[in-house]
Amino acid sequence: MRLRTLTLAAASGTALLAAGLLPAHATAAAPRSAQEGTVSAADLLAKVTSCSQISSGKYRTDEETSATVPVCGKNGAVFWKADMDIDCDGQRTTNCNEDRDPWFQADTAFHQSDGKPLNAETLPYVVVPSTSGIWNYSNAGIKGGGVVAVIYNNKVEYAVVGDTGPSQIIGEASYATAKALGIDPDPETGGADSGVTYILFKNSQVSPIESHSAAVSLGDRLAKQFLANN
Repeated sequence: MRLRTLTLAAASGTALLAAGLLPAHATAAAPRSAQEGTVSAADLLAKVTSCSQISSGKYRTDEETSATVPVCGKNGAVFWKADMDIDCDGQRTTNCNEDRDPWFQADTAFHQSDGKPLNAETLPYVVVPSTSGIWNYSNAGIKGGGVVAVIYNNKVEYAVVGDTGPSQIIGEASYATAKALGIDPDPETGGADSGVTYILFKNSQVSPIESHSAAVSLGDRLAKQFLANN
């Protein structure tokens, strides 16, 4: 995860132009569905209209913003409402590499079943803040490979917890997550400024973590339980 600043986000597009000459390292297409599973965005959002704050403090959405985002608790889940910065970390691919992403790191906190870093271009995943005095995600029942319902513009996309980021910043997901939700996935200039809801289901884990179809299947089942229990 990058520490995005306004200066860097407005940087020259030279690297982006150069990246067009790169060979393709991954051929799998990112998921395209506008709605995954059988639970609607409206039904999920109706359950997260109020916040019972479980974090000790609040998070910033970017390095230059003030801390306004709490982590909230529900039966069987935690959630937050924030922006979406684009995480391109992990395996080098056509759109996720040092030339396309000034903050690129060739690793993710959690790995595929074969030990390789995750593929941000093809796998929908979400970034959680590293443990700090604000909040400890693992103590809340959130683990690598856990299922997340990401909601934006009346669309639901199921993702996994795939990476960790700065301890005071929240609101980031992989290139594939953004693309599936209709958000500009460009790691340097893309993302959404607001309007993204992240619902993380406690004590869940997709196996293998890189199976998006498994995440959708488990996510849909847990979303139904979430509606029933809240």
